[in-house]
This record gives sequence, structure tokens and C-alpha cells, in this order.
Amino acid sequence: MLTPRNEAGRRPTAPLGLSSGAFKPNLFDAAIFLLIVGVFVLLTHGFREMTAPVVQLGTPVTLDPAKLPEYALRTTLRMFAAILASLAFTFVVATLAARSRKAELVIVPALDILQSVPVLGFLTFTVAFFLRLFPDSVLGAECAAIFAIFTSQAWNMAFSFYQSLRTVPRDLDEVARHYRFSPWLRFWRLDVPFAAPGLIWNTMMSMSGGWFFVVASEAITVGDTTLTLPGIGSWLALAIQQRDIHAVLLAVATMAAVILAYDQLIFRPIVAWADKFRFEQTAADSKPHSWVYDVWRRARALPRITRGVGWVVNQIALLPTPLTRPPAPPRAGSSSRIGERIWMAILAGLVAYALWHIVTFTRATLGVDDLRIAVVDGLLTLLRVLVLIALASLVWVPIGVWIGLRPRLATALQPVAQFLAAFPANVVFPVAVVAIVSLRLDPNIWLSPLMILGTQWYILFNVIAGASAVQTDLRDVAALFRLGLWQRWRQVIVPAILPYYVTGALTAAGGSWNASIVAEVASWGDTHLRAEGLGAYIADATAAGDFPRVVLGIAVMSAMVITCNRLLWRPLYRLAENRFRLE
Repeated sequence: MLTPRNEAGRRPTAPLGLSSGAFKPNLFDAAIFLLIVGVFVLLTHGFREMTAPVVQLGTPVTLDPAKLPEYALRTTLRMFAAILASLAFTFVVATLAARSRKAELVIVPALDILQSVPVLGFLTFTVAFFLRLFPDSVLGAECAAIFAIFTSQAWNMAFSFYQSLRTVPRDLDEVARHYRFSPWLRFWRLDVPFAAPGLIWNTMMSMSGGWFFVVASEAITVGDTTLTLPGIGSWLALAIQQRDIHAVLLAVATMAAVILAYDQLIFRPIVAWADKFRFEQTAADSKPHSWVYDVWRRARALPRITRGVGWVVNQIALLPTPLTRPPAPPRAGSSSRIGERIWMAILAGLVAYALWHIVTFTRATLGVDDLRIAVVDGLLTLLRVLVLIALASLVWVPIGVWIGLRPRLATALQPVAQFLAAFPANVVFPVAVVAIVSLRLDPNIWLSPLMILGTQWYILFNVIAGASAVQTDLRDVAALFRLGLWQRWRQVIVPAILPYYVTGALTAAGGSWNASIVAEVASWGDTHLRAEGLGAYIADATAAGDFPRVVLGIAVMSAMVITCNRLLWRPLYRLAENRFRLE
């Protein structure tokens, strides 16, 4: 049979570069294929267990080491389900907040509130909902656990993406406006690539932060309702209850192995791939590497298949829809101001309506003395949060800059930082309780550091991301002019990392409020310690099923968080947007 040739005598090029030899797999294709098959097998097994009949909830969790691999798989699947939901939430909500002034007026205060609401504050109202949604399946309890992990992951990622969209360089923004990029095209060609480095680091931080609340999400007790799901969190809760140090250490070792596995197989390849999105005008001295990413690039068939899928997605994105049409010309300023005032009036009405309902709900059983107690406890927790954030900043900002300016070091320390961020504070609680009781220390002071154990890493990860994003030409100029240490920090480092630091400190502060519910009430077996504060107030009310006091505590916490954010963090955000934007 004759092979058709073009006028130059060559065989015609196949579309998308998919020539006949493109699909001849090599050993690297085989390795990737085996990894993909293994992942799908684990997903299938885990999904089958998550959709089992509800009677399996009665199966008790045991401290049998043979059960740990199964428990690790169940916990990991819950965390990845939550992180995928967090990514979808981030892309939608943060983009709306950054692109619409009206949406920003609602979304940003809502994120301020939601990131400070303790996990048990959500579980108090969501457990019954999910159980009724799936009454005959374990999936109801699984959804409740996934939602609890989601609430410890989503806010940090949303703030990171929002901050990146607000600090897109003006020249890139003007190019997108000049060529009238559609919302979809701007999102995938400008917003996501520019925000990718910071978002990836914050996704890793959120993944690690989910481990901090894994005990609360898998061993749920709200009033008379108790749910225990198989997982590392429920294993830890049982080991702490039984004072089994050996079981605690086994859980920590398993957790470390899981973190190392998904770091090598998922996050490190993503970091290596996303290095091409760094906003640079000169080539970087070194780049992150990943053996999985190198294997993928050396494969022959699978990368070409994915490029073909990408081409199909691009063609679908060109379909005439509201998201793919060029934006309409901006309206006149007067009409937009009138619309904004009407929107503000509607929001004020909704806030007043919500406050009226809160007052009506709590006034039936609570009085002025209860409000006074909640406010005093809230001020104590606020003092702890501010002091701990200041101390964590003094420690981790210099370390984060030092790591971020050295890409090879950042790559090497990435799994270590993830493990430290994922290390559940509940494991440290027994040591803290024993030390406080033995040394007769004041729990109001010495339980406070437990609040920052899991949240200080938000500062470290964001500072590393900010320092890694410092342009190579800026570093070269600073070295060329031989800037001193203080001048280099003032004119190069601080302007570069400030937007990232504000995001990290803001989410660390919100996470510390969230962590107060488990840090201000610590236990080891029959020994219980309590520090006065709003976290302990909400924990006691949740354990007693006292919903009016739960609502009151969350309302007071939300009011304090919003006030602190408006007076401190929002002005720093505006400073970073207006004065320290990369241009």
C-alpha cells in the first residue's frame, strides 16, 4: 500500500503530534502505568469501604498493628477528598472575591469568620445533617469527617489565591485587558499560573494542617452522638485514652510514611512542574527536581495522551458561553457606585437579621452574665493568639527566608516541613499534661503553646513561598550593589514576602483560634487540664450539648476575629497590594 506524502515528499504530520511512533511505550510508560493502576486499586477499595452499610459503624477501632495500613488508607482518602473540595472552593470563591467588589464585601468577612470557627463548632451542626442525608450508609459519617477536614484546609488556600490575584503585576493585567481575555482565558492563562507557586505551598500546608484535626474528625462526640471512623485519628484518640505510648508511636511512624509517600508521588512532582510559572525575567540558578516528574517526562505515550486530552479541553473552552466571551466594556462610575450602595444596604440588613436570630436563640436560656463570661474568655484567648503569632513570626520568618532563597534546600526540607506541620498536637498533649502536673505549672500559661503547634507552619510555608518567588534579577542587583543585611531586608526581602507573610499570619491566627478548642482542654487518660479561654468555653458547651452557649461562643469568637482582622491584617493586605506589588 502506498503511503500518502505531501508536496515535499514527506509524510504528513499527525494532529497534536500523535504520530504512529508516539504510542510506542517504553519502560517509563510501564512504571507510570503501574503507579496509576495501584492508585486506582486503592481508591476502589477505599470507596467500597466508605459506602458500606451503616452497621459497620458499630465495629470498634482496635490497636492491632495489622489494622494500621487500612486505617492509613481511609484517613488519606478522606484528606485528599477534602483537599480536592478545597481546591474547587478556592478557585470559585477566591476568584469571585478578587474580581467582584460586591462579592468581596461578603466573601472576605465570611472567610475571616469561618477560619476561626472551631472544627467542633461545625461538627455540632453538620453531623446530624450528613447522617440524615445518607441514613443507610457509612457515607454520611464519612462526609461529616471529610467536611471537618475541609474546614481546616479551605480557608488558607482561599486566602492565598485571593492574595495572589490581588497582586498580579499591572503590566500583565493590562495585557489581559488590552486583548480582552475572556474570564476563562484569564483564569487559566494568567491567574492560575501566577498564583501557582504560592497556592501549591499553601495546599501542602493545608494537607498537613488537616492532620492536626484528624482526631477530632474521626472520633466525633457531639452531645449524645458518638461516631468513630476507622483511621489514624481514631487510633490516636484510643491510644491517648488508654495511655498506650507504643500505639501512639506506631501511629506517628505510619503518618510519617504516608506523608513521605504522597510528598514524593504528588507534591514534589507538582512543585517541579510549577517552577515554570515563576514570575522571572532571568533564569533561576537552580530548579526543583522530582524523580517522578523526570520519569513522566521520559515516558513516550502517556505525556502525548495527556496533551491530546488538553487539546480537547481547550477546544471545549472555546465554545460560546458566558465564561468564554470577551468581557463587556465597563459601566459608568455613577451607576456602579449606586449599585454598590444598594448592595451594602442589603448586606447590612442581612447582618442585622442574623444578629437578631442569634440574640433570640441565646436569650431564651442565657443572660448578661453568660455574655460577660464569654467576652472575658475571648479576651484571654485573643491575648494568647497575639503573643503566639508574634513569637512565631520572630522565629520562622528569618528561617523561612533562609530556606526559600535556597531552592535546593527548600526541596530537601519540603517533606520534613510537611511532617512537622502534620504532626498532630494531640501526641504532644500527654507530655505537656504530665510535665504541667509534675512541675505544678499554671495551665493558663503552659497550655498556650499547644495552640500554635499546628498553625505556626502557615507562617513558615508562606514565607518560604514568598522568598522562593523573589526574582533572580532582584537578588543579582542586591548582590551587585553589595547591599548590607539590613538594607537587603528592607528593600528586597520584606517587600517580596510581605503579601505571603500576611496570608500566613492571618491564617495562623485563625488556625490558633480554631486550635484553642483542643489546646485549652488537654487530657491524658484520667488526668484533665483546663485553661481559661473561649476555646475551653466552646469545648465544654459542645461536650454538654449546650447549643445556645456553643452559638454564643462562636459569635463572640467571630466578632473578635473580624475586629482584629480589620484593625491589623486588612491594612497590611492593602499595603502589600499598593506598595509591594511586583512590577
